[in-house]
Amino acid sequence: MRTTEFIHSSGRPIGVIEFGDADAERVVVLSHPAPGSALFDPDPAVTAAHGVRLIALDRPGYGASALHRDGSCGTVADAADDIAQYLAAQGVTRVGVGGWSAGGRVALALDANHPGLVDGVAVVATPAPDSEVPWVGDDNRAMMATLATLAPGEATAALAAQFSGMVGEHPTGAGIVGLLVSDDADAAALAAARDRVVGMLDRAVLQGAAGMAADIVSYSIRHLGFDVGNVHANTLLTYGLADSVVGTAHGRWYLGRIARAELELVPGAGHLVVVAQWDRILAHLAPGSRP
Repeated sequence: MRTTEFIHSSGRPIGVIEFGDADAERVVVLSHPAPGSALFDPDPAVTAAHGVRLIALDRPGYGASALHRDGSCGTVADAADDIAQYLAAQGVTRVGVGGWSAGGRVALALDANHPGLVDGVAVVATPAPDSEVPWVGDDNRAMMATLATLAPGEATAALAAQFSGMVGEHPTGAGIVGLLVSDDADAAALAAARDRVVGMLDRAVLQGAAGMAADIVSYSIRHLGFDVGNVHANTLLTYGLADSVVGTAHGRWYLGRIARAELELVPGAGHLVVVAQWDRILAHLAPGSRP
């Protein structure tokens, strides 16, 4: 694991963590969930076996990444632009990109808004827009409508204050791990990857609830900043059939809107489907790599 801090052209610091083979020709990008951070390799043994260089960035407000000047996360497209800028600085011109949960939107935006950079996308347990496949609930929907009347930075601060009231001023990864699991369906995956998941979440809350709030504002209030119809890379949609957080209807929504997509539904898997399916996901994102 290699940790660094990249300075964006705007002057914002961005936390970056790389896993796997630093000299590998094939580069794979993984965009984390909400909450989440760059500190996550779903299965290090599988990553090593495929011989890839795995890159992950903290989104603004998480880990070592600063919020935008207006106090927000920017848009989903902005998060994809951050990745593109880092890759350009590294001289990387071709990647496979995966996104788990909220990170799937960022993966799609990277392909849609940066033609020629991405040759494979994996969307893992990612929600569709609530307006298309309702999932956030009436109470949360009403709260988002109220926050939408504020400037993005103000909405982020207001939501962060609400989260702090629920999870405390100094939340821990162990304390919020329940935000990413689907009851009993995730028990086996969590047992296998608990230290990695909790470690990812511990890094996620280094700035308190700022990242969680900023992320939610970016995809629930602001325009995403990309058109899913402009995704042209081969796209693998992976969803757990037992996922009580994000059901299969979300995967079917993306399937109907991405030109070159295939949907795989995993029996018995919950929201942590990324752990059990990491080998399949890497085989898609790094075709020809060692299984």
